[in-house]
Amino acid sequence: MGTVVDDAASVEFHAFFERHHAELARLAYLLTGEADAADDLAADALLALWHRWDRVRAADHPVAYARGVVANLARTRIRGAVRERRRITLVWSQREERTENPDVAGAVDVREALRRLPFRKRACVVLRHAFDLSEKDTAQALGVSVGTVKSQTSKGMAELQRLLGTRDAPHRVRAVAGAPPRSNTAEGLGERTGNAGGRDR
Repeated sequence: MGTVVDDAASVEFHAFFERHHAELARLAYLLTGEADAADDLAADALLALWHRWDRVRAADHPVAYARGVVANLARTRIRGAVRERRRITLVWSQREERTENPDVAGAVDVREALRRLPFRKRACVVLRHAFDLSEKDTAQALGVSVGTVKSQTSKGMAELQRLLGTRDAPHRVRAVAGAPPRSNTAEGLGERTGNAGGRDR
């Protein structure tokens, strides 16, 4: 079934894209740790938003909706990667997930440290400290309670401080959000959507 949108909706969507695609790419990057995946996930998220733009534009917080789409896509990708690693070697995967060697903490990069966190902790830490969202907005983006955000953020930051060997983890996490990976999201989305007002899906 196609989705028909008028010219005003098309203009509105592209304005939303221009304002937020870089932020969504950075969010995807910090959640996955992969620049190529971040570009693809941001484009896929924006494409999904375009196909349901009538609902997104009516939402109270369209940006929170978009962040939630990115988080869900990132979670799905990560789960798929974990399953693949387990198929290759279950022993290696289990050992990686349980790594707790404080001797290597000082050499761990912030992004690598984030990748070591379980997804929900990572998402809470990234949204709270890298994107400076409130607990309420973070909860809305992830579809969890504010209490869960508080708990997972606290535990995630504690783990990051251990991995990084510093109590300056909040500042270091915030700093990585300012440098997005090189992204072709705009070009890629343009190829996927074509003339936004003229294609039914």
